[in-house]
Amino acid sequence: MDGRGFSTVEQVRDFFESHTNLAGSAVSLPGVSSARRTYRLDRMRALLERFGNPQDSFRCVHLAGSKGKGSTASYIAAGLRAAGMRTGLYLSPHVSDFRERFTVDGSFLPDDVLFEIADGIKSGLEGFCFCAEYGENVPTTFELYTLFAFLAFRRMRCAWAVIETGLGGRQDATNIIMPEAVVLTPVELEHTDLLGNTIAEIAAEKSKIIKPGVPVFVSRQHPDASAVFEAEACRNNAPIFFLQDMLQEIESRTVLREGRAVQQTRITFRDEAVSDLELEMPGEIQVRNCALALAVLRHLGLYRHELTEKALEKNVLPGRMERLDGPVPLYIDGAHTPASVRSAIGTFRSLYPGPGPVALFGCVSGKKHEEICAEILDGFETIIVTTPGTFKKSDPQALYDMLRSSATASGLKRTILLEPVPQRALELAFGSCAVSGAVLCLGSFYLAGEIKEALCRSTGKKPN
Repeated sequence: MDGRGFSTVEQVRDFFESHTNLAGSAVSLPGVSSARRTYRLDRMRALLERFGNPQDSFRCVHLAGSKGKGSTASYIAAGLRAAGMRTGLYLSPHVSDFRERFTVDGSFLPDDVLFEIADGIKSGLEGFCFCAEYGENVPTTFELYTLFAFLAFRRMRCAWAVIETGLGGRQDATNIIMPEAVVLTPVELEHTDLLGNTIAEIAAEKSKIIKPGVPVFVSRQHPDASAVFEAEACRNNAPIFFLQDMLQEIESRTVLREGRAVQQTRITFRDEAVSDLELEMPGEIQVRNCALALAVLRHLGLYRHELTEKALEKNVLPGRMERLDGPVPLYIDGAHTPASVRSAIGTFRSLYPGPGPVALFGCVSGKKHEEICAEILDGFETIIVTTPGTFKKSDPQALYDMLRSSATASGLKRTILLEPVPQRALELAFGSCAVSGAVLCLGSFYLAGEIKEALCRSTGKKPN
């Protein structure tokens, strides 16, 4: 970058990521990391005030949950666009391009707008610092991403924005918005070091995006999570709607259509409204995400019969059972909890039921590895373990040892291989796969991005 400001997408990416190590380094400084968490919302309010409170320029929907919130958010955004609303969508993490985090009407921002907003942030931060009690005195990467998204949606004159939390809810940087609707997707045990050791504790963190009087829409949940959400909604005098109470029936099956997996679906609500769809994001979990989005759109008065269905059918996100073209079919999925891994494997195996498919697996530290490994051992005869990138800590050797030990203890005959380098692991997966088989990459969005880039390097072209 020269004195004129940003001129490439890579420069903007590097500017954001230059704050990642700073945020991470705070972990080793006594009191600084906890201060940043404690005052996260105060930090975000101060930052947004510095830039004219862009979050007040659009109406929004706010989502939290352990799984499915990104897909549900994207379905809601697609429905809003179908109703004629210019719509921003803020998601995390990204799979292979940071611009996936903030899109408008389903597209990346124009480069000139990207550079303009990044220039404005960089110059606006000159002389800015948080007060000492807030932790480190400059914004973290996620705080900057959130600021950028809100500035982008204001700059592009979005009427609506759909905002996904990054981690938890109560102290998430996004929790400074006043939404028109709150959406809570399934809660699982995750990030227990930060959010709590039980479903109820984690649900309590996520429930804090509920605002006074704002309607709450809740997907299928563990009973402990449902109880927490209902109590929080009651405290806030917020009407709450549970998906299972709104639905009469869901019929669905995964099929191959011209070599691509789609989800044939009929969603029937209790008021007898029916939506027939052929979703391009396959899997039973996507049917529930789509149904939840439909419920929100109907409540907001922004459902348009047939137009909405067509928009939801075409909706896709990177790393959600995404089909890539290799020597054999390659699917990448960011599933990284036992339930989501089980769902992804079930969808994949319904398409490829024979003995040929291969699992390409990597998972960062802090996940429920034993349960995830059990699901993978149950679904695949050939498993290749690799490294899910370097952004977060991982231990591929430990995963490999766990899989081998579990297979031996269970008397399962499995071929389990370790290849720490993702590029070579992908080549090994293709070489190990039967001609009629396919490869499923799962365990981490970071791994999904690594494998997508590895395929691009090996083929010399951008994956379809």
